[in-house]
Amino acid sequence: MMQVTVLRIFRKVHRMMGAVLFIFFFVVAITGVLLGWKKNTNGWLLPVTSKGTSTNLAVWKPIAALHTIADSILLNQVDKTLSTDLDRIDIRKEKGIVKFVYAKHYWEVQLDGATGNVLQVNLRKSDFIEDIHDASYLDTYFNTKGEPIKLTYTLIMGVALFLFCTTGFWLWYGPKLIRNKKRV
Repeated sequence: MMQVTVLRIFRKVHRMMGAVLFIFFFVVAITGVLLGWKKNTNGWLLPVTSKGTSTNLAVWKPIAALHTIADSILLNQVDKTLSTDLDRIDIRKEKGIVKFVYAKHYWEVQLDGATGNVLQVNLRKSDFIEDIHDASYLDTYFNTKGEPIKLTYTLIMGVALFLFCTTGFWLWYGPKLIRNKKRV
């Protein structure tokens, strides 16, 4: 009798969580698939990494000079009002390039490390999708410090997924257990 009661409780918890968190799981699922495929979209989600003229760091321009070039290209070719605050500088020695990825928007500038020539200027859609996937977009939008929205969201989603797995397993296994006990 106790197992039947537990199954009823688990069914109710499972159904309520599903109803409340459906849209969140839907967003996580769609963005997760897109992020998994980002390198295989021929540059649609994540810009393809170009090739530079030299992999020899000794002939490369200084990073400060390349940074100045990247900022100039961003402001002159994309939008003069964009922030030039950097998120990161991605050095790809084996490809001979440097990527400048900006923090306040989703643009990147790829430069040849040796010549400083512009190889690509692209929007990184995958970064935006990642920010939606983990809710850090809301922290950026509301200008919060320490990413409290992202941390709360990932905690809730992680606990919910754990509870879905647990209750789902018992909703599948519980009736089998009850049937086996009735046969004995």
